[in-house]
Amino acid sequence: MSEAPVVAAAAAASGHCVLSILCCLTLACSYVGSLYVWKSELSRDHPAVIKRRFTSVLIVSSLSPLVLWVWRELTGIKTDAAILSLMGFRLDGILTATTLPLLLTMVLFLGPLVQLSLDCPWGLIDGLKVAVDPRFWILCFTDMRWLRNQVIAPLTEELVFRACMLPMLVPCTSPGTAIFTCPLFFGIAHFHHVIEQLRFRQGTVLSIFLSAAFQFSYTAVFGAYTAFIFIRTGHFIGPVLCHSFCNYIGFPAIFTALDHPQRSTIVLFYVLGVVLFFLLLYPMTDPTLYGDIPICSLLDKGSTDHRSLCL
Repeated sequence: MSEAPVVAAAAAASGHCVLSILCCLTLACSYVGSLYVWKSELSRDHPAVIKRRFTSVLIVSSLSPLVLWVWRELTGIKTDAAILSLMGFRLDGILTATTLPLLLTMVLFLGPLVQLSLDCPWGLIDGLKVAVDPRFWILCFTDMRWLRNQVIAPLTEELVFRACMLPMLVPCTSPGTAIFTCPLFFGIAHFHHVIEQLRFRQGTVLSIFLSAAFQFSYTAVFGAYTAFIFIRTGHFIGPVLCHSFCNYIGFPAIFTALDHPQRSTIVLFYVLGVVLFFLLLYPMTDPTLYGDIPICSLLDKGSTDHRSLCL
């Protein structure tokens, strides 16, 4: 008879996990599906296509917190944190959350940043003048591709795939497992590019699928990193800024670096950046720097996960 409560608890936990996964799948499918509600023969980079996709993606993203709310109501999980707080919208620790994760990411990309600076025709003063020139930013914000890559995609993807999914996965899988589970939805969601590449015949079938496999791997690793940032800081802003920065830099041009006239210098900074990144990863994401982590309210206070993350 004493085993009955244990069995009931296990069954309830299993039901919570199934519901969490179904909710995450719903979010992922809705996000990708919103990109294809518009019928068009134009490519994804055409301004008209981008504008229409902005509309549908923003609608889906704005509704995604409702899925998190429904999940909380159906599971009956009790938490003192509000929905917006669980999603990382809070002021406590906002300054460190805005600066430290982005600086950490820039350290990782130290090699590519040095490479860009060596190849840039502008000097430091010229670059600063451009950065503070309002005309430069007006030009950026009127460029639909720039707006998509640097603003809309980071905001909406981090909202759906991190801020809404992670609070549902953490009570089911633990924070560590959630960090590596959440990116799978994110990586699979990027497979939709295969449809357009095949449709517009942008390469052979083999090359398109190899490219998709590489992109899945890269986005999954990147997704794990921003999920790590979100859980450790409890803030939405850090993953968004890191996402925007990585979209700007792109995948490191390692082979180009090896052929560069100043190869030794660039390779040195590539290695230095990676080493410093791993040395600083935990100190710069120490939860004590970011105030009370809302996601801690979803964890059992006596668990190892709670002690390691929340104390």
